[in-house]
Amino acid sequence: MTASATLDRITAVRLSSVTLPLATAISDAKVLTGRQKPMTEVAMLFAEISTESGVEGVGFSYSKRAGGPGQFAHAREIAPALIGEDPSDIGRLWDKLVWAGASVGRSGLSVQAIAAFDVALWDLKAKRAGLPLAKLLGAHRDAVRCYNTSGGFLQAPVEEVVEKAQAALASGIGGIKIKVGHPDHAVDLSRVTAVREAIGPDTPLMVDANQQWDRAAARRMCRALEPFDLTWIEEPLDAYDNAGHAQLTATFDTPIATGEMLTSVAEHAALISASGADIVQPDAPRIGGITQFLKVMAQADAAHLQLAPHFAMEIHVHLAAAYPREPWVEHFEWLDPLFDEHLEIADGRMHVSARPGLGVTISEQARAWTVATETVKG
Repeated sequence: MTASATLDRITAVRLSSVTLPLATAISDAKVLTGRQKPMTEVAMLFAEISTESGVEGVGFSYSKRAGGPGQFAHAREIAPALIGEDPSDIGRLWDKLVWAGASVGRSGLSVQAIAAFDVALWDLKAKRAGLPLAKLLGAHRDAVRCYNTSGGFLQAPVEEVVEKAQAALASGIGGIKIKVGHPDHAVDLSRVTAVREAIGPDTPLMVDANQQWDRAAARRMCRALEPFDLTWIEEPLDAYDNAGHAQLTATFDTPIATGEMLTSVAEHAALISASGADIVQPDAPRIGGITQFLKVMAQADAAHLQLAPHFAMEIHVHLAAAYPREPWVEHFEWLDPLFDEHLEIADGRMHVSARPGLGVTISEQARAWTVATETVKG
C-alpha cells in the first residue's frame, strides 16, 4: 500500500475585513479629471489559515475606493472549500476556489478575494519550511531596488512633494515616483522639473499618469518628458490599450511601464504579447495571489522585460527577489500600521527579512480597525 503524500489538513479559515484610514485624502489624475473621488481609506481583506499541525498562514488582499465589502462577501462564500484540504496543494486549491465561484468569472473581484487565501497558503508553506518566502521560491537577491510613491500625489503642493522626496531618499529609498496627468500639461512639466532639480540628475525618477492621457496627449507628453532621463513613464494610456502602449514603447527612449490595473494572467499575457510595456507591473492581490503572479513573472522574463510590482510591498519584496532580472519594488508606508514588523530599507534597497514566510503578523491596530469577521471550521 502506498503511503499518502498528504502532510497536513486545513482546519479553520478566519476572514477579516479591515478599513485602513489614510491620514490625508489622496488625489491622482483620476480625481482631477473627475473620474474618481479622493481616496480616504483602503479596504483590506485578511485570511488566516490554520492547520492540524498548528502552522498558520496569513495573507491579504485589498481594494481602493470601492469593492472591499464585495471581496469579503465572496471570500466568505468560497472559504468552506478549503476545509480538510492539504495546504501544500496550492495550485489545485486555487483552481478549486475559482470553480467554487465560477459564475463571477476568473478576474477582478473574484480572484482578488482568492488572493488573500493564496497568499496565506504560500506564507504557510514557507513557514513550514522555515524559510522566508523569497528563499522558498528561489531568490536571486536578498534586497531589491525600491522607490517611493506615497509622497508624490497631485493634491500636494510641489514644495511638499520635493520635501518628501528628499526625506525618502535620506531614509534609504532608492528612487522617487511622482504623479502626473494634470489637465494642464504645463503643471506636470513644472512639477517634474522641480523634483528633478531637487534630487539631482542621477537619482532614479519615475512619473505616473494613471491612464489619463489619450494617444495624442501621451505622445506629446512622452516627447516632452524625454529630457528628464526618467526611469519610466507609467500608465500613459488606458490600461487595456495594448496597441497604444506598444506604439509608445517603440517610439520613445524612456521606458513605458504598465500592468497594475490588470486583474488576470490572461490580461498580462495580452499586454506582453503586444509588446505593450518595457516594464510590467503586476499586483499579486489584484490578479489572484502569488500562484498567478508567478505565471506573469515567467512570461515577463521570457519576454526579457523588467518587473516593478505595484503596491503591497510586504508581498512583492519576496516575489521581486525571486525575479531573474533586477526589479523594482514600490514603497508605500500606508500599510505599516497593519503589521507588527516592518521592512528594512537601506542604500536604496528593500531587504528580505530572515523571518519565515512573509515575515509579518497582523497588529492589534489592524484588529481594532476590523469591521467584519467570519470563521469557517471543519
